[in-house]
Amino acid sequence: MPLGMHTYTLHLSGFGESWGFEGTHVFEKVRDIFWLMDRAAEWGLDGLHVTKVDLEPLTPEFLAKVKAEAKAHDLYLELNVSFNAPSDPRVNSTVEGAYRLAEQIGADLVKFSLDIERPRPLYGTLMHPKVMTQLADRYEKFLAAIPLMEELDLTVSIENHCDTYAQEVIWLVEKLDHPSIGVCVDTINSLCVLEGPEIAVEKLLPYANSCHLCDNELRIDHNGTHSIGVPIGTGDIDCALIVRQIREKSPRMKRITLENECEVGDLSMEQAREKEIEYCVKTINYLRDELGLGVRGR
Repeated sequence: MPLGMHTYTLHLSGFGESWGFEGTHVFEKVRDIFWLMDRAAEWGLDGLHVTKVDLEPLTPEFLAKVKAEAKAHDLYLELNVSFNAPSDPRVNSTVEGAYRLAEQIGADLVKFSLDIERPRPLYGTLMHPKVMTQLADRYEKFLAAIPLMEELDLTVSIENHCDTYAQEVIWLVEKLDHPSIGVCVDTINSLCVLEGPEIAVEKLLPYANSCHLCDNELRIDHNGTHSIGVPIGTGDIDCALIVRQIREKSPRMKRITLENECEVGDLSMEQAREKEIEYCVKTINYLRDELGLGVRGR
């Protein structure tokens, strides 16, 4: 199974998205997409899961160069967009705009975050009327763009991002009822809505056509419970089990996308970026050597 990487894995270097902040935040871009393509080939990756941030300045000439360089590096591309990202509006797009952008860079899959605003208290808001109203709006937007999706021969993947329960994403995918529209199952996002990862993954896998494979370490201290990014295979998510389940229960999934985070703490930004790359390489080696993922070089 081919192995790709979500560019958010190196977000401290300015890739992917600046996420999780109150208000907007932008990490300095110290490297570009072409540097990352070189590293992806060097590290044995088969593809990249990119955002609009990685594609700036979003001119036809630059996008054509991205497409050509991906082909030259023998890398597939997937596009990741949001409707209304809470911290980094650079990743936002309309459905049709995302499809057109995917066409320009030669991406064959577009992954959407739904960006649902949930009422509080969070507990007990599964299928809440205020949530369902927003999901219905997303349904109408996806439905209206199906002809363009079919014309461009795209696959669409809707993620259980940090604001949706598994059953809500399933509801949307079932209502759209199209073979090219499925779920992007993220292995840690369910924690953000107080849903168990094992339960969420089990529900979502039969609908899944893409995956953000992530691992976190749970830490409990006097400030509460924290979910801290670590290299895959070293945290509290059984990613080896999930990969086996994907192979058994997700016939529509043709690739797996890794995604890492790392704790910055008291490190300088330069040190944190080095740590981020170290975590990334450790994860890739684990997934290739221990779990048998990836095609390049085999």
